[in-house]
Amino acid sequence: MFTGEERSAILIVDDEAANIRALTQAIDPGHEVLFATSGEKALEMVAKRTFDLILLDITMPGLDGFEVCRQIKSSVGPLCGEIPIIFVTASITEEDETRGLELGAVDYIAKPFHSAIVKMRIRNHLKTKKQCDYLAHLSSKDGLTGINNRRLFDEELAREWSRSVRAQSSLSLIMIDIDCFKPYNDHYGHAEGDVCLKRVAETLNSVMVRSTDLLARYGGEEFVCLLPETNCEGARLTGEKMRQAIDKLNIPHAHSITTDHITISVGTFHIHPSRQTTPLELIEKTDQNLYRAKKEGRNRVVSSEFVERS
Repeated sequence: MFTGEERSAILIVDDEAANIRALTQAIDPGHEVLFATSGEKALEMVAKRTFDLILLDITMPGLDGFEVCRQIKSSVGPLCGEIPIIFVTASITEEDETRGLELGAVDYIAKPFHSAIVKMRIRNHLKTKKQCDYLAHLSSKDGLTGINNRRLFDEELAREWSRSVRAQSSLSLIMIDIDCFKPYNDHYGHAEGDVCLKRVAETLNSVMVRSTDLLARYGGEEFVCLLPETNCEGARLTGEKMRQAIDKLNIPHAHSITTDHITISVGTFHIHPSRQTTPLELIEKTDQNLYRAKKEGRNRVVSSEFVERS
């Protein structure tokens, strides 16, 4: 499945133009190759986009390769820690090699290098990276609906919570439940129930407009949506768009106590994460609003936000 020939993004970090040219020539054509002439510039580039491989010189003015590697591997970005890093250096001591591998590098290339050997090493590491990315993709998707699963949601919630605390930004959560889904399964059968879940998931996903928002299947007929830097009204509007989109599907439901077709109940909650609050509080408050929406008649959105205690 993976040949190592798929187009990849490669970052070369070296303060010598001649070394950058030599490494570029050792890379198979077809890849996107970018370069940085300092460790500081490399960190800026990694913060803005993802790379499949980094070729990193150790000895540079300012931040050396070891420090650049350490900062990349300790980054809280979703993919930074998984970028394979190959150190490129004029001399490899046992101490330096041990240090580099402990920091998370995958390989060393000694200068002067042979292009053919460098080319094969790059191919092998890119192939391994693509395989790991594919497995990570599979492990993060719900097997039935194809959207994100509970595991990925839990990871992203923890990550976004930490980021919001540092940035002092806001975070909103939406919880969605298909109304009267058990009677639907009982009447139409589980096969039709699965079809319904897929259509609902696809429709909810079509409402998402920002790459930073995360929709996931939470379990059974329940879904969640994480909205970074979104206020209470923004979360409510998104929840209402979801409710209307599912309502317009007009999927027949003869045994709903709400109406004659599939509908959803929605709860949303907004909070400014801090060290005095926890992600569990966000989940619990959102779930309480979802319960209120169901108790008040279903097919509606109930929203609220965290009020700081005086």
